[in-house]
This record gives sequence, C-alpha cells and structure tokens, in this order.
Amino acid sequence: MLKTASRQISQKHLGKVAGALLLAVGLTLLTGCQGVSAGGPSGQQQSSTLSLGAATLNFGSVAAGSSETLTVTATNSGSASVTVSSVAISTQYFSLSAPTLPLTVAAGQSATISIAFTPNAAGTFSATAAITSNASNTQVSLSLSGTGTEVAAQGQLGVSPTTLGVGNVVDGTSGTASGSLTASGASVTVTAAGTNNSVFSVSGLSLPVTIPAGQSVPFTVTFSPQTTGPAGATLTFTSNAQPSTTTETLTGAGTPAPTHTVQLSWNASTSPNISGYNIYRAIYLNSCGSYSKINSALNTSTLYTDSAVTDGTSYCYATTAVNSSNEESAYSNIDFPVQIPAP
Repeated sequence: MLKTASRQISQKHLGKVAGALLLAVGLTLLTGCQGVSAGGPSGQQQSSTLSLGAATLNFGSVAAGSSETLTVTATNSGSASVTVSSVAISTQYFSLSAPTLPLTVAAGQSATISIAFTPNAAGTFSATAAITSNASNTQVSLSLSGTGTEVAAQGQLGVSPTTLGVGNVVDGTSGTASGSLTASGASVTVTAAGTNNSVFSVSGLSLPVTIPAGQSVPFTVTFSPQTTGPAGATLTFTSNAQPSTTTETLTGAGTPAPTHTVQLSWNASTSPNISGYNIYRAIYLNSCGSYSKINSALNTSTLYTDSAVTDGTSYCYATTAVNSSNEESAYSNIDFPVQIPAP
C-alpha cells in the first residue's frame, strides 16, 4: 500500500510526507525508550555475590576420636539477600557443626560457618566443602585439612590397701596408718587428695606429684577422734589417670580416755654417745603384733609413762637406744604381756 500510495504523491508534497514518516518513526523509538526506563533503578534485576573470609581451614593436629572446630566468615557483598542451601563436604571426617541450613545472609551482611574435624585414626586428612547458595556465584569452595594423632596412653592409679584401718585411738589424741599410691600404664600426676570426714586427714604427699609408671609413693592417714565409737571416711585422690579419681576406705574407732597407765623403766644403754631412747608398743593377742613408736620426741631418761592404753587390752613393749649419729639399736628385751584391766 505504501508503495502504490507514494506513486500518487506529487513531488512538492514528498518532503512533508517524508518528514511525517520520520516523525512517526521517532515517536515509536521514543516510546520504546520510555518503556525501558519506566522501571528505573528499582526495576533492574538485583544480584549478590557470596565470598569466604578464607580459602582454607587447617585444623592442625587433633587426637584420634577427639574433635576440633574452626570457623570461616561468609559475606554477602551484593544488594539482595543470599540463601545458603547446602554445605557438602567430601569426607565424613569433616562436618558442618553450625549454622542450621538453610541460612539467609542479608545484603551487605556476614555469617559464620563452623566446620568440625573428627579424625578416627592417626594420619593426614583433607576435604573440600562446597557451599551452595542462590548468589550469582552459586557455589564457593573451602579447602579443609588436618592431621590425626595417636591418643596418648593414660595411666591408672592404684591405692594400697583399698581399706586402711587406723585402729583404736583415744579420744582427743591421734593415730596414724600408712598407704601407698602406684602408677601403671603411664605416669600419673596426682593433683588433690582429701577425705569426707574431718577426723581423718592425709599427709606425706607434696601435691601435685607425678608418679612414673611402675613406681609408688607413700602417704600417711591421721585419725583424730573426738568422740567414742567407730568412724569411717572415703579418701579420694584426683589425678590425670583413667578414671580421674581413686578412692580408699578409711576406718578407725575412738575410745574413751584410759583409766589406767603403764609405767615403764629400763636400764641405760652401755654404748657410747647415747642421746636417748624410743619406746615401741604392740597389741598382744597370742603373740606380739606389729610395733609402733609411741613417743613423739626422743626420750632422754630411762622412764616413760604410757597413758594412751585401752582398758581390757594386752600390750608388748620394747625400747631402742639412739646415739648422737642418729643410729638406732635393735629392740631391747620385750616386756609382755602387759594386761590393762577392764574398766
């Protein structure tokens, strides 16, 4: 139609027609431009990029069976929020510990991603974590590495005896008994020792003390009853052994102050440079039992009064001589049985 019509237009009207056509085309182009700009900046499609604060996480050395957690920062540098939908890790020894997915990171904000390393044996471990989101870069990668180490051997701590009896002790006085701690498997460090009954106390250990494997250290339990009757306690040692606590049962009995005393006398030693004497006592049943020294300080005379006896009990007594070089003689002739009458 346009071609036929143009043939009918005279030469003098050609310029006006051409101008009209040009104007029509221009309007069409202008209308098209207005269509693009009508949305303005808000009409443009928004996009965001997710970036990591580090490309690698190196967990270092971790004991087999233990776990170590490290974090990496994920930053949304765009103008729209980003949703992280998954964190896929190529081996089971590394795992996502936080946060719970899906995770939305607002525009211009950051979030922390925590990865745990749990080796099951000694050796070198590596993996790749693929973090997937709806950002313009739909996936970012994080390299993971760590070394599993052998679990250090843990020692065991034993106590002997498992039940320590101090025996009968006169109320208001103190009696003692000895025990020992033994380490096995590996060295053990004892950090604390205590009882759950104040009439029993432990001494002889300078804590903390490290006991090499196969070695033992002694300790002393003191029983100081204030009332008559049986008493007991649990002595607990705390250490780096497996298990971390080791216990011993303590027993003793408080007895009333005696109504009898034993007066001892002996002949002086004829050896030179004698400084004094020690006095020893044992309970007599069918024979003399184990002797214990009953004088707290060296006795410088040949007389001694034993007032810490229990009525109705029989005893054996012996003395030793101690010279100026602190050398102690063997027991003297033993006096037994010394029978304390019943009250």
